[in-house]
Amino acid sequence: MFLAFFAFIIVVFSFWYLNTLSQKISAEESKRVRLWVETTRKKAALVKATNELFVKIKTEERKKVEIWAQATKRVLLTENDDDRNFYINVITSNKTIPVILTDNQNNINSWLNIENVAATSKASLTEKEKDILQKELLLMKKVQSPLKLPYYQNLYLLLYYKNSKIFYELKDLLDGLVKSFMNEVASNSISVPVILTDGSSKNILFYGNLDKNYTKPQMLELALQMDKENLPLSIDLGGDSKNLIHFKNSFIIQQLKWFPYIQMAIISLFLMVAYFLFSTSRKAEQNQVWLGLAKETAHQLGTPLSSLIGWTEILKDKGLNYEAEEIEKDILRLELITERFSKIGSEPILDSVSLNKTVNHVMDYMQVRTSKKIKFEINLSDNLTVKLNIPLFEWVIENLIKNAVDAMPEGEGKIIVSSSKERNKVYLDIEDTGKGIAKNLFNSIFDPGFTTKKRGWGLGLSLAKRIIEDYHKGKIFVKMSEPGKTIFRIVLNS
Repeated sequence: MFLAFFAFIIVVFSFWYLNTLSQKISAEESKRVRLWVETTRKKAALVKATNELFVKIKTEERKKVEIWAQATKRVLLTENDDDRNFYINVITSNKTIPVILTDNQNNINSWLNIENVAATSKASLTEKEKDILQKELLLMKKVQSPLKLPYYQNLYLLLYYKNSKIFYELKDLLDGLVKSFMNEVASNSISVPVILTDGSSKNILFYGNLDKNYTKPQMLELALQMDKENLPLSIDLGGDSKNLIHFKNSFIIQQLKWFPYIQMAIISLFLMVAYFLFSTSRKAEQNQVWLGLAKETAHQLGTPLSSLIGWTEILKDKGLNYEAEEIEKDILRLELITERFSKIGSEPILDSVSLNKTVNHVMDYMQVRTSKKIKFEINLSDNLTVKLNIPLFEWVIENLIKNAVDAMPEGEGKIIVSSSKERNKVYLDIEDTGKGIAKNLFNSIFDPGFTTKKRGWGLGLSLAKRIIEDYHKGKIFVKMSEPGKTIFRIVLNS
């Protein structure tokens, strides 16, 4: 009990300490997660601001192109030289936006800010420059719709353009910033498993710190599970829709959460194994003591038995045959007892014998040596054959009957021995009308050294259990007990 209490104290203290420690570490980890969330929000705001700036630049460049187109149209329509000079100044002020002006048949008339084209008129164009202009025109047709500039009746000019080089440099910078942001979210430094989806949570954009073998449906299911643990982080990177960052606690936090319980289970298992080994060792030591005592008893009985056999021969020689025969009966009994003690600790030989015959033999012997106030009743089923070592099994029956007789109040009562068979099991019940056994002692009475008698070694039932369970591979236990009725049951293999 002291060992169990001490082990309990160790387990409780270890659990408390480890739980407190894990909670502190978990709290620190949670702070890092919250810090990561706030940092992610701020970075998202930065990306959004950059994106909005990019949109403004794009809008401004569009306005510049429209102003340039209007100026070009005015040059064609105005007859006032001052106005024409003003519009020409507006046109030539464009130093960044690439433009190409064509007729309604897409024949190039003029151009501005086209890289690698130094010519300022169609007449001075080289073949290479012509090729460059054609490629630029095809590209502009893909990226922007042209501005239509009517100038005479059904005739009109088409103004093609694309965004400036600065615009594309800014776009590359923005794309790199967005990609860097996504990668940083996916591979965060605190190892938080994350999934980045669009606002509908149906399309996965990025993910990090997760098994790469996950399929898309599994990812989406995992995102839903993450939302149960932590609310998804909504980020606005600009544009028409928002994105969602789904995340859950890091593997470290999950480990810390379960670590105290695992540690407690390991400690408890270790203590249980230690207690089991200690208990087994203690029982083995007790068994060795009882085994040594049994062997020594058998050895000590050998010398007086030999002497008694010699004295019976002397009595016969003197004509005292009756006395000699009675002594011989007791000598045979002592020899049987010696044989029983000598078999303790060695593997007994089991023979197929009649259970009824064996039990009747013991009962006949015990009735003669028991008070007439004790009534015996024998109810045995017919033809029950079991494998027994007769001397040892008879010893078990004798022990049970002696204990039943000792339990009778005022040495008066009844003993009933009955047997039955069910499938491959044979049951032998020994019932008495004694004072009964407390329920909490049902198992303890079979422990070596346990006894409720003022005189006794507490070996009888212990040896009976060993004989039935270890040697005969059966069972012996108290089936039920109350004042006036106690039943011991022996279960044997048929």
